[in-house]
Amino acid sequence: MFEKILIANRGEIALRVIRAAKEMGIETVAVHSTADSDAMHVRMADEAICIGPPTSNKSYLSIPAIISACEITGAQAIHPGYGFLSENSKFVQIIEDHDLKFIGPTAEHIRIMGDKITAKETMRKLGVPCVPGSPGEVDSLELAYEIAEKIGYPIIIKATAGGGGRGMKVATSKSEMSDAFITARSEANSNFGNPAVYLEKYLGTPRHIEIQVFGDGAGNAVYLGERDCSLQRRHQKVFEEAPGPTINNEVRQNIGKVCAEAVASINYAGAGTIEFLYENNEFYFIEMNTRLQVEHPITEAIYGVDLVKEQIRIAAGLPMQLIQENLKVSGHAIEVRINAEKLPNFSPCPGKITQFHAPGGLGVRLDSAIYDGYVIPPYYDSLIAKLIVHAEDRPAALSRLKRALGELIVDGVDTTIPLFNSLLNNEDIIKGNYNIHWLENWLDKS
Repeated sequence: MFEKILIANRGEIALRVIRAAKEMGIETVAVHSTADSDAMHVRMADEAICIGPPTSNKSYLSIPAIISACEITGAQAIHPGYGFLSENSKFVQIIEDHDLKFIGPTAEHIRIMGDKITAKETMRKLGVPCVPGSPGEVDSLELAYEIAEKIGYPIIIKATAGGGGRGMKVATSKSEMSDAFITARSEANSNFGNPAVYLEKYLGTPRHIEIQVFGDGAGNAVYLGERDCSLQRRHQKVFEEAPGPTINNEVRQNIGKVCAEAVASINYAGAGTIEFLYENNEFYFIEMNTRLQVEHPITEAIYGVDLVKEQIRIAAGLPMQLIQENLKVSGHAIEVRINAEKLPNFSPCPGKITQFHAPGGLGVRLDSAIYDGYVIPPYYDSLIAKLIVHAEDRPAALSRLKRALGELIVDGVDTTIPLFNSLLNNEDIIKGNYNIHWLENWLDKS
């Protein structure tokens, strides 16, 4: 087992890893920018190293600075959290070249799944159902017209190196294809330095279902059910629940087995999430995230596991403790993402927190790095807390979430708490009757 690990991240996910490591008797190293000198993850780690100025590209995205921090502190492994360098294959290769251990999959697996076209082709070969689309990159408008006619409109154009909804445009007819295609390529190039795009059939009212998988790197893997992440704004998840309200146990086992067998066959190591659009009882592969997800706590809640500890164990070369026969769903869990944003435009709202009170009680968990007097910096993602509830069934979980939101106090900055208070009074949410377009349509009408 490792004696010391470095967490190449910040905020609540850095705290999440630090807590797991401490329970395992492992020392921790926090890295931080000058803007995060007073951050909670810096205070809670055994050691802390400043790696640069506030901007991410000069601190949390600086590979030389992070490797240097490992060498200075003697850390043997790096946990990337999510975001930043967590899915950067170059980063992983450099870690391996420096005789350090990356707590996650191999550089090759990250590279394969990081390119949407390669990932889709790989999954298709492994028997995972995929959305009808182009066989590879579409590099001309003429080819886009040709493929769209074969697939049928509406069509969604996606950046091969994309994520977070950037480089994605929809064309509902041939007349819209030219503008959508050109705009998608331009956004892809601006955001990812790669203009390559591909085409897929655009599904009308799908749900966003993701399957949690975990592999030991030696040909064994398990699945830990699904999460429904359909409530999204601009392709950003805001509300997730597990298990999915529309997925029964037979469907769960069938798609879970397909996903586990796929990652086992490529000797995948660690946590991963295979994401699907789900419509008319059919699953269509979107992408695979080769890291821990923001919403992993709801899976932990219903399965009674600690995914971070298991990540660390696998990276250290220990046997996987997760056994498929022992993984049984217990109850229902929901997570809402509390952002420091001003409604109704969801504009970032950094600033000083003048009062903070965390909710408590049975089945309530708050993953956050904020505290009274904390100043939210303007340089990073606006997520400041994740409120997770777990109860015996979905109605009880919704009731518990409403109660917990009523206890949560974050004063001094605007947050998205009022959004969730409104959603919990909506009949569609209460019944679980929503899809990936529901929230934006609801917000447009509000």
